[in-house]
Amino acid sequence: MTNMGTTDRIIRGIIGIALLLVSLLVLDGTWQIVLLVISGILIGTATSGVCLLYIPFHISTKKKR
Repeated sequence: MTNMGTTDRIIRGIIGIALLLVSLLVLDGTWQIVLLVISGILIGTATSGVCLLYIPFHISTKKKR
């Protein structure tokens, strides 16, 4: 029951990893925590292939066969 296409997942994964690296290597304090949470969400949705915000709006970036 995934609702994310391959391109969507790749983009989220790359941005999530970039934010994770920035938060761990550059930032400190509150902004570090904020970016860690955002990167966790992005990496989690990229891994699972399900975006919970897409569900109520019936959005899917997955190609139909």
